[in-house]
Amino acid sequence: MVPKQFMVIAGEASGDMLAAELVRALREEMTDVEAQPTSDLQPLRGSLEPKFFGAGGPRMAEAGVQLAFDMTAHAVFGLVDVLKRYGRFRRFFVQLRRLAIERQPDAIICVDFSGFNRRFAGAIKSYVRRHHGPFFDWDPRTIQYVSPQVWASRPGRAKQLARDIDLLLSIFPFEKDWYAQRAPELRVEFVGHPMVDRYATFHPPCLTRDPQSRSVLLLPGSREKELRKHLPIMIEAARIISARERVRFRLILPHSGLVKLASSYTSAFSELEIQPGGLPESLAQADLALASSGTVALECAYFGVPTVVLYKVSWPEYEIAKRIVKVKHIAMPNLLANERVYPELLQNAATAENVAREALDLLQNEARRKAIQTKLAQVVPLLGEPGASRRAAKAIVSVLF
Repeated sequence: MVPKQFMVIAGEASGDMLAAELVRALREEMTDVEAQPTSDLQPLRGSLEPKFFGAGGPRMAEAGVQLAFDMTAHAVFGLVDVLKRYGRFRRFFVQLRRLAIERQPDAIICVDFSGFNRRFAGAIKSYVRRHHGPFFDWDPRTIQYVSPQVWASRPGRAKQLARDIDLLLSIFPFEKDWYAQRAPELRVEFVGHPMVDRYATFHPPCLTRDPQSRSVLLLPGSREKELRKHLPIMIEAARIISARERVRFRLILPHSGLVKLASSYTSAFSELEIQPGGLPESLAQADLALASSGTVALECAYFGVPTVVLYKVSWPEYEIAKRIVKVKHIAMPNLLANERVYPELLQNAATAENVAREALDLLQNEARRKAIQTKLAQVVPLLGEPGASRRAAKAIVSVLF
């Protein structure tokens, strides 16, 4: 028996982390599956180490994935960025398609990065359908890990996913029922959110806190373009807040590579501490956060931190989005709660004055903060129990054997 081969594709830092966790879980799961003794205690199959290759980032490389290139170094934000770099991503697409056809993996695992991965899965399935015959038996299982947000816009794409995807691994609980109503032929498994695993064993540090000086976190996002859009608003909002309340401000960045860029916006605001990394430790001590919409808002919810959510994109992107987005909220904690738990300030409403007004009300209104924390305590369990990566691995193995 030859080792199973998995092609894994992730295009952003968050997907790189998810893919690395999944690869480790799959390696363990495949070891358990392949070492199956027969009744006479002879091995039915020898334990054969699975092979992983594809495109992603440094975390996948650390997990043992042979990368054709680092795609996370070319992450894009929004439609304008995609159009600017279309030629580069087209070359990546062709290179990966050729690699898949040459190596013929048993499964192709597409991690998030929905625009690229949705088209890639379609291209592979189209190739297999055109070449199907007695002398061609390659038909890889295609897996999408993290559902595209078709439930927010363009729901008709659910049918395309059903045509090209053999297994969709969902990290949000409402998605399985949503697909069941629109594309019942698509196999969807809710595995839970991997974030729960990352923080399940986290123990906040025991620090002495000054009750007269509260902690406010600035969380502008993980991409340069998000930081450029959101940080100036947050800095000016912090100025307004500091004139009214005694507050300690801390800017948390996902990595040190963004510190220089952030410093260009924060140099005139000496009260702000810039910190690369250490988000969970900071959230555990925070009274309030100003955050971009995205995974970080969900992390704020996990730690029970009242948060003002803001989001800005380019004007063309906003004009397109407001015509196709069908959901009432953009912050995932609000979507899960089906109500406006966190205040959301989008596009023109995302001004420093509006952010400061919402933040000051939360700082000064203890009853409102407590009500938000009560709602968050009901939302977080919806993300599932620890073990998302292992459940995802088990589901993938189930479509292979």
